[in-house]
Amino acid sequence: MSGRRDQQETDSLGRTEPTLGNMDQLDSPRRPSGDELPSLIVEPRAGGHAGRSSARRESRRGWLVPVLLLLVIALVATVWLNQNRLRGMLPRTEFNDVLGQAQQALQAGHLDGQDGSSARELFQKAIALEPDNDRARDGLRRVGLAELAQADAALQAGNIPQATRQAALARELLGGGSDVDRLDYAISRASAGGVQTAERIDQAQQALAAGNLDGEQGAGALYKRVLQADPGNAVALHGLDQVGDALAVQARKALDANDSATADAHIAQLAALQPNNGALPALRAAQAQLRKQDNGALDDALKQGTEALRAGRIDGDGDDTALAHFKAALVLDPDNSQAKAGLGNVAQALTVQANAAIDAGDPAQASGLLDRAVALAPKSADIAAARARLASVLPSPHSAAAASVGASLPTAVAALTPQQQSAIAQLVQRAQKATRLGNIMLPPGDCAYDLYRSALAIDGNNVAALQGLQGLPGQVRKQFNQALTGGNLRQAGEMLADLAELAPGDPAQTILSTRLATAWLDQAEQQLGSGDRVGAGQSLEQARKLAPNHPRVLDLTARLQGGQ
Repeated sequence: MSGRRDQQETDSLGRTEPTLGNMDQLDSPRRPSGDELPSLIVEPRAGGHAGRSSARRESRRGWLVPVLLLLVIALVATVWLNQNRLRGMLPRTEFNDVLGQAQQALQAGHLDGQDGSSARELFQKAIALEPDNDRARDGLRRVGLAELAQADAALQAGNIPQATRQAALARELLGGGSDVDRLDYAISRASAGGVQTAERIDQAQQALAAGNLDGEQGAGALYKRVLQADPGNAVALHGLDQVGDALAVQARKALDANDSATADAHIAQLAALQPNNGALPALRAAQAQLRKQDNGALDDALKQGTEALRAGRIDGDGDDTALAHFKAALVLDPDNSQAKAGLGNVAQALTVQANAAIDAGDPAQASGLLDRAVALAPKSADIAAARARLASVLPSPHSAAAASVGASLPTAVAALTPQQQSAIAQLVQRAQKATRLGNIMLPPGDCAYDLYRSALAIDGNNVAALQGLQGLPGQVRKQFNQALTGGNLRQAGEMLADLAELAPGDPAQTILSTRLATAWLDQAEQQLGSGDRVGAGQSLEQARKLAPNHPRVLDLTARLQGGQ
């Protein structure tokens, strides 16, 4: 192999091939002194080292993937097991605010209520925001323990009704328990008043034989007390059935006699005593039928009262006056809002006539008209303003005209002194402030109504006091709407009661009353859905007072009684 060819191969292949030199010289006995075996040169392949590195990477990757997989699984498990703690690290402004308010209410001892500010309501709201939150659930449990402690304290103080009520709330929040059972037993024994069961049964049987069924000392209440101390007492259970049967008979007789008021009372007593009594469905059906008949007569009375009022037959002798028809309507339905408003309209009409008599210079006639009006609406703002105006035209507190008006009316002052003018200004300012605070009719002497009247007692013609007094109904309607929008149903009820006193003939009362009843029913639905049967019953009772015949009132009543 020639050197040129070797060179060519080297050039062409880009590498040096190993050479052994001249093979012929191997047989020679002598070597030239400088001749040595050619060096064997081996060039490393370009890919050798990279291959080994790749293999090592593959080997490393082989054990790294399982490790990473294990780390991911561990991370997921950690997140799952600590989700409450991790959730607590996230910003939750609304939840934290509600929880903080709940804890403050708990510390302040404000455990239960209906205005949304009690600890129970706030903790329940927090749970609604985060159903799995342990802090909220533990807070509700602590409310139950606090209710239990207060019930125990009430029992020790001899306040049985409060102890019973709070023990029931504690059982609802805690789900029972030995401490709750112990307290219930102690309350039952305390309710029994130390009277033996046999003696109490004898008293109940005597009351039943005498026809004394309802009331604290009635047979029904006595049998129920025995059953509180001894729930399985067969004699008491049988006696309670007898009381229920007797009430059902009395209700049926009242229905047959078209006596709605008596029938309603007996049916209500039976429903409270035995919610699942078998006679109730038929009695309620007959009750509804009688109400339809009464509604016809009621509608006629209301219609005739309105027509008499328009015709000017306001009051007086006979049964064809507006006053007589509206009173007849109230006999059929004592809580009828239209009949009450009709009486308010009668009072308003009498007030208008009284003002006309004042203008005509006839204070005696004006006084008589106002006396009849105030008997129907004693707190009417218009009547109070008219009486103040009448007092301002009296010639003298000791004159014959003043005596005919009545000594109870305030007397006028011919010329106001600076001190009197200052006193009037201060009274009006205080009345305006009381109006803004919602103190319309209470507290006595420091409410807007009384302060305006005090100013008018000094000057019956004071414009600011007259306008303020007569503007109170409008302020009450405004504050009613604000309270209802804000969910403060009890305050809305207070405003509605104030409006009924200040403006008994105001047609807006019926609308406002229906709106408030609907709000109470909505709250009762929510409470019943969340398991708060006590709160639902209280809300339902508020709605019943406003709209006793509302279909939702009857439906919720049946649902509550059916679940007892």
